[in-house]
Amino acid sequence: MKIVVTAGPTREHLDPVRFLSNPSTGKMGFAVAAEFARRGHKVTLVAGPVALPTPRGADRIDVVSARDMMRETARAAKGADVLVATAAVADWRPAACAKRKMKKSTMKPVLRLVRNPDVVKSVRGVRIKVGFAAETGDPVREAVRKCREKGLALVVANDVTAPGAGFGTDTNRVVLVRPDGGAERLPLMSKRMVARRIADAALRLAALDGGGGIS
Repeated sequence: MKIVVTAGPTREHLDPVRFLSNPSTGKMGFAVAAEFARRGHKVTLVAGPVALPTPRGADRIDVVSARDMMRETARAAKGADVLVATAAVADWRPAACAKRKMKKSTMKPVLRLVRNPDVVKSVRGVRIKVGFAAETGDPVREAVRKCREKGLALVVANDVTAPGAGFGTDTNRVVLVRPDGGAERLPLMSKRMVARRIADAALRLAALDGGGGIS
């Protein structure tokens, strides 16, 4: 099958040296890409700024901003069977980006922001879309909302304040949430094992949608 995975953060620049971002390291998304590639699928990994080696067998496209990620993901997803959108895309960006570093003596104390595009919602041409929801507290209700609003077959949700489940860890504790509200809570496990469970679920959904068997 043709699989597209997004991973890592995006950076929304205010000037060449300052930007808005988040602590995502891309570890979860790279583990997902590696798992699909290990199973022999054709994998395209669209990665924000991270310091990770490309998983063996995956084709990698590096991007910086949310708009970059939307453009490259849309291209890669044409005719794809599965999109797994693990990337922590910035919701907002500065309304303007200066070409040169702004001097703090001339900077205004209020930053004007504009909303970024929703990458996973906007991408077309892919049969099964799996999203992520990094929340604080019980993430299930918000995950169900995202499933329904964005047309997702599954949302992988987690509480980033839970021990072992935040940004940059080698483990994760997630809930696999369906649009009907059904939820499978997984125990704390390595991100590699979480990736296996995500791949199993995504391929099962693709098979049910008429895409052939599971590998």
